[in-house]
Amino acid sequence: MARRYHRRFVKPHLPVDALVFSPRAKYIYIGRDGPDIVWSLYNHHANANGFWYEALNDTPGRVGPPIDKPVADVRQYFLEWLARDSFPFWPYWENIRTWWEIRHLPNDLFLHFQDMKTDMEGEIRRVAEFLEIPIDEAKFPQMLEFCGFDYIKANVTKSVPLGGAFWDAGAQVFIHKGENGR
Repeated sequence: MARRYHRRFVKPHLPVDALVFSPRAKYIYIGRDGPDIVWSLYNHHANANGFWYEALNDTPGRVGPPIDKPVADVRQYFLEWLARDSFPFWPYWENIRTWWEIRHLPNDLFLHFQDMKTDMEGEIRRVAEFLEIPIDEAKFPQMLEFCGFDYIKANVTKSVPLGGAFWDAGAQVFIHKGENGR
């Protein structure tokens, strides 16, 4: 295998014990309030098309039951998600617990989504320091712009899985409101 000298990242939604955890790698975990996650998941789930269900349910080696269309009542969806630890997706409480338990390790940075929204500049600087990446102050205002919700929403096809092909309404429906506390 060829050596790689450049940075790369993987964005899983996995608990620590589902990864091959390496002390040589750096990990950034972004936590988010449970209700905010479920509203986001419901938006993704309720707007998904047949291609999305096919990709999830017909993949060889699938573990667990197939994922069906969600119930229409968002309150019922939330209550099922809460009672069944994030049903029908990955276990939220187990996932966050595993990352919380290792937050003290020098190669793990635990962030919170709301802190990133409230103090994006400070959190970007914190991530840069953790990754030992110097910030070019001349480019920093543009970095802040590119990380902002308005820019992401305007350029959503660049950051949504398969450019939004899993949703009939396209990528715009994937990035919904970008709000907490609904």
